[in-house]
Amino acid sequence: MLPKTVQDQCDDTCNGTSNIDVLKDQLINDQTVNGLAEVFKALGDPTRLKIIHTLLNKELCVHDIVQILGMGQSAVSHQLRYLRNLRIVKRRKVGKTVYYSLDDEHIEQIFVQMLQHVKHN
Repeated sequence: MLPKTVQDQCDDTCNGTSNIDVLKDQLINDQTVNGLAEVFKALGDPTRLKIIHTLLNKELCVHDIVQILGMGQSAVSHQLRYLRNLRIVKRRKVGKTVYYSLDDEHIEQIFVQMLQHVKHN
């Protein structure tokens, strides 16, 4: 265990600054936090981020995504299925062609906000 620095410790006379019981009651439940962690895990993969970026402005078929990313169809389909299971992307089938788009504006907002954060100097 690493030693605590002065900034990591409360003063010996500290009794806290908040009503801990209220904060505990407001803590998100395990099911919600696990779902949130899964979404962030999905967003932690560069290939999936490229797929999301590709779908920001336009619904695309799998073939188009494959061509844009320069990857095999099997690998792209695997990632799309993973994203679909987490409701990050959705699909629409027309005949044998499957089109993908972002599931809702929340995903777009998260992505755009984090992109702006990363590009911010």
